[in-house]
Amino acid sequence: MFYLLTLPFRILFGLLLLPFALLAIPFALLLLPFLILRFVIKAAVAVVVLPLVLFIAAIVCVALAVAFSLALLAPLLPFALAALFIWVVVRAASRPAATII
Repeated sequence: MFYLLTLPFRILFGLLLLPFALLAIPFALLLLPFLILRFVIKAAVAVVVLPLVLFIAAIVCVALAVAFSLALLAPLLPFALAALFIWVVVRAASRPAATII
């Protein structure tokens, strides 16, 4: 709706600014080599930096996975220690007194 309300103003200012836009075309053509150079430099930087960013992102993902698993397993640690204690006591109590070789 806003587009339709502002349409007459955009048409008017578009017609008023058309000669300036036509005069700007040669200057835009003068800037074209610099725009291409900017693209080439950005592409070169991206080729160099992208592997580093992906490597760091992989390290961060592994660290987050370890932290998340520790956060989930830490409350279970007392139960694991109690189970280990019971297992050690049962194993020590069930050994034969002497073995005959």
